[in-house]
Amino acid sequence: MSEQVTGRFAPSPTGPLHFGSLVAAVGSFCLARRAGGTWLVRIDDLDGPRVVPGAAEDILRTLERLGLEWDGEILWQSRRGERYQAALETLRQQNLVFPCACSRREVLASAPHIGEEGPVYPGTCRSGLPPGRQPRAQRLRAAGAVCFTDGVFGRVEQDLRMVGDFILHRADGLFAYQLATVVDDADSGVDQVVRGEDLLTSTPRQIYLHTCLRTPVPHYIHLPLALTATGEKISKRHGAAAAGASDLWRALRFLGQEIPHDLEQASARDILAWGKRHFDLARVPGRSAPIPKNALSLS
Repeated sequence: MSEQVTGRFAPSPTGPLHFGSLVAAVGSFCLARRAGGTWLVRIDDLDGPRVVPGAAEDILRTLERLGLEWDGEILWQSRRGERYQAALETLRQQNLVFPCACSRREVLASAPHIGEEGPVYPGTCRSGLPPGRQPRAQRLRAAGAVCFTDGVFGRVEQDLRMVGDFILHRADGLFAYQLATVVDDADSGVDQVVRGEDLLTSTPRQIYLHTCLRTPVPHYIHLPLALTATGEKISKRHGAAAAGASDLWRALRFLGQEIPHDLEQASARDILAWGKRHFDLARVPGRSAPIPKNALSLS
């Protein structure tokens, strides 16, 4: 990889940095730096009710202690409501957005089938609100199939009819993640998105949104998820990743990198220096896997 890129890491401040998030941070950092590129940090604090006070600051301190230094200023989604509203208006002017009165319960009751991420919206309000109903959310008219090549998982194709017209502005007044992340990546010039495999099925919708907004589509690289022994995705409740350099070594090994064993006790600077020189995307495994039990309570 020789072209300069702009990558990013976008944690949600719902708790301290855990091993699964650290894997994404290390992977995105090493890939951007190996290409001589820029690495940005964004705080995805859009969903206010789920934000834990002080978690964002704790995550940023952890990144700093681990030597994961970012470029430029931090972008906070909670401060960008006007920008998301402007993007929504751009889509509305193209007749791509429509108001929807349906509750989740109503969608579930009338959905033609259940897709990968829940009930598929049946198009109830696509041609106008039912008599006497008030709008609850704003949806994007989804159409066609989206195909892209992921940096780890290869060719991915999704017929957007299998997810349905998706929400951009929620009934609770919050903007949806799909809209916010597309607008933020475009505004920040991000052209390499490295994140967990759990977001792989969201990517076609985001590519479609980029197309609708006429913004450049980034190159997507989805990394395998760190799982518990029972197959659960590692989350904050499984333990935080503290600022130990050996955590970086574990993350690189989890991503299939052949970092020498004698670097396990090295400094964060030396471990990341190795990662920036040697990170090989071709070695990243194309499936999620359990991690050693001791990695759940890192110190």
